[in-house]
Amino acid sequence: MTAYPVEEAAPAGRAARRRDRRKAEMIAAALQILSSSGYQGMRFEDVAERTDIAKATLYHYFPSKDALVSAVLETLTSDVLTRLREALDAAAGRSATDQLRALVAEQLHVLTVLYPEAGKLFSFPAPWPSEHTEAIKTMRRRHDRIFREVIDRGIASREFDCPDPSVALHCLHGILNHASIWLRPDADSQGRTREAVVGESMRLFVRA
Repeated sequence: MTAYPVEEAAPAGRAARRRDRRKAEMIAAALQILSSSGYQGMRFEDVAERTDIAKATLYHYFPSKDALVSAVLETLTSDVLTRLREALDAAAGRSATDQLRALVAEQLHVLTVLYPEAGKLFSFPAPWPSEHTEAIKTMRRRHDRIFREVIDRGIASREFDCPDPSVALHCLHGILNHASIWLRPDADSQGRTREAVVGESMRLFVRA
């Protein structure tokens, strides 16, 4: 007979949470190193040192460098897409202009506050191994689809005036990725600058 099942489950739950936190720390460190050194320059030793763990412990969580890189890409993709969908849901029922502005503002927040490394990582990407290339392409397609659906609605309603929405979308990402490089995440005084970046980005789509 098993006694006190709730009390026995508690330590296991705490252990799982500790593992999740440690794993998240490794992924965050790997993202930082990938953005500064690229895929070729990312070493397990550097990730272990930055997270203050033994290299053997890192291998316990991720059996290879590529497994760690895959986890970085999956985590980044999932979180960014979730945040964009939440921003879009919050603007549901509003105009395409308001919805696109909400997406642009959230994307800028992601790139300058939550994941300032991501803009650098994908603005000037170094060659990736073939096993990651398709994952990155899929990530970009899923990401762009969220924006493109709103842009297409804006064009259909004649709120937006952009002859080539694909080019306009590429230009939008160029603006936001570049802004992530020079906008500091800890500068409250730059709130107005961020608002200006969003406003200027909208000029790619909104009729004058």
